[in-house]
Amino acid sequence: MIKSMKIYYSPKFAKEYRKLPLKIKLLAEKKEEIFRNYPFDLRLKTVKISEKYRKLWAFSIGHGYKIVLEFTKIDTARFHTVGIYEF
Repeated sequence: MIKSMKIYYSPKFAKEYRKLPLKIKLLAEKKEEIFRNYPFDLRLKTVKISEKYRKLWAFSIGHGYKIVLEFTKIDTARFHTVGIYEF
């Protein structure tokens, strides 16, 4: 069992996150805490999305916003982008 996921943030993610409305940032913090403890918790609606050369995943923050990420190790993830996406 994973104790807690380590998360790294891409520069693009950090830039996009700063631009989010406060309400969405607060939701994102709550969902990130859930993700750290169990990345596939049903409340996150974590899904695999297809991209040609990478294995990317996304989970829902709420109000249409999602975080796109990549698992780099069993206990490590890199958040790539955050925004409104439809998969």
